[in-house]
Amino acid sequence: MAGIRESIHGQWSSRWAFVLAATGSAVGLGNIWKFPYITGENGGGAFVLIYLVCIVIIGVPIMMSEILLGRRGRQSPINTMRTLAIEAGHNTNWQWLGVMGVLAGFLILSYYSVIAGIALFHVFRTGVGTFDNATPDGIATLFNTFLDDPQALLFWHTVFMVMTMLVVARGVRGGIEKAVKFLMPALFLILLILLGYAMNTAAFDQGLSFMFKPDFHALFYYTNDAGIEVMTWNPVLIAMGHAFFTLSLGMGAIMVYGSYLPQNASIARVTFMIAGADTAVAIVAGMVIFPIVFANNLEPGMGFGLIFKTLPLAFGQMPGGAFFGTLFFILLTFAAWTSSISLIEPAVAWLVENRGMSRAGASVLSGITCWLFGLLTVFSFNIWSDVYPLHMFEVFREKTIFDLLDYLTANIMLPLGGLLIAIFAAWLMSRDATRDELDMGEGPAYISWRVLVRYITPIAVSIVFLRAIDLI
Repeated sequence: MAGIRESIHGQWSSRWAFVLAATGSAVGLGNIWKFPYITGENGGGAFVLIYLVCIVIIGVPIMMSEILLGRRGRQSPINTMRTLAIEAGHNTNWQWLGVMGVLAGFLILSYYSVIAGIALFHVFRTGVGTFDNATPDGIATLFNTFLDDPQALLFWHTVFMVMTMLVVARGVRGGIEKAVKFLMPALFLILLILLGYAMNTAAFDQGLSFMFKPDFHALFYYTNDAGIEVMTWNPVLIAMGHAFFTLSLGMGAIMVYGSYLPQNASIARVTFMIAGADTAVAIVAGMVIFPIVFANNLEPGMGFGLIFKTLPLAFGQMPGGAFFGTLFFILLTFAAWTSSISLIEPAVAWLVENRGMSRAGASVLSGITCWLFGLLTVFSFNIWSDVYPLHMFEVFREKTIFDLLDYLTANIMLPLGGLLIAIFAAWLMSRDATRDELDMGEGPAYISWRVLVRYITPIAVSIVFLRAIDLI
């Protein structure tokens, strides 16, 4: 190995601590809030299949590459890319890949915190029985009234951001590791309890059929305003973007967590564990949500408000609904919390390394900055709800600031970051360096990773981008 580096931030106490932390980063709102509603919007089973293919041929190889870069650099993503570029004899401008990752994490956390605040508010609203025997119109009115109130959104956005800063300020082992060791097992337990409930609903088979019976025609074709059937590749772009989003790729989180990984831990093994756990949570979340939706004759393609409009109605009508509903929104909050910690960590690590700040000071500064950016999302739900900054472009015509942030990060910045990570790891780093970190020898496993990350993954990402450009 070219020099043994050590992170000034410490490292995980064990491989399992890293797996829990990285799984916590991956398992978040993307699995429990976003995956079900984009699956509902894109027809169910066919979309799920495309998503799983993206995880295998794109997500796993790039996650291995990002962990590899992080552990070899042992610094924040920006400094890691600069150090590794120098080590490989290339231009230090590669540090801008780290900058883009940190920026993507910032932008995601800015709106992520607002959505997490809504989930946190629903814990209390469900627990006091607000939704008991409520009508669909009544719940929709409650939700829309809440979104229309910028002060209420701002309050819960602030509470959640403070929760995040408190954990990150305590450091790698004292804060992040301790938090995920409690939050992740609790999250899995709550999800299994809710799955047990869903299995006893009358529509469990219907929910499974929706998720696992593919209809590719419905996925790739839609009828335009002129009544003409048109083919679209947009669902593939969405599936690929979500694979990056849900695995926390391209946003610096996995790279900085990898920098704390013990040297004797197998990158391949922990990657498959993280990807497997993350995908299982997304699938199980769908198996929980869709049967409840169908059992109550609700619409699975309701978009952003799916879990905030349809599930409270279901919980309000079922026996023990207040209990199960509260559990569900606690689950959603825990998932968001473990992810938000990882989203802010790359910026905190850079401030500590480059500006000599304490972790507490860096956490507060980063948190306040994200909180300020979050105001854009808060106001896009109410006083700026009719503001469409890029309305002159057809594809962005009806996208609010929140919609643009979601689209820019999930569908552009994260895949682009992942593509550049693959190129750097497979083409610019030496074969000896990557083999040294992956510790696979020259066997089939290493060759498979190298072929995927050098050729198949970059080509797949590039093709989807080209198809997306054709749609604009």
